[in-house]
Amino acid sequence: MILQTGLRTDIPAFYAKWFAERLKAGYVCVRNPYNPVSVTRYKISPDVIDLIAFCTKNPEPMFPYMELLRSYGQYCFVNIRMMRRN
Repeated sequence: MILQTGLRTDIPAFYAKWFAERLKAGYVCVRNPYNPVSVTRYKISPDVIDLIAFCTKNPEPMFPYMELLRSYGQYCFVNIRMMRRN
């Protein structure tokens, strides 16, 4: 299974510590945005997750937690914003 983390928010930039805690706990609960009463619990374990995909503009806050990701395949899509100088 591929765990795509970046469809709703930038997990590495804003929630790295929270995500690290979820990895340690071995699960994450996800609320259905169309039915807030519906919450699904997903197991996060190398025997279930083949790849964790991150989409981020700032991967740096995730760096201290890279050891937790060692047993997972990883894919990082980093969006680089180019500033135009006048």
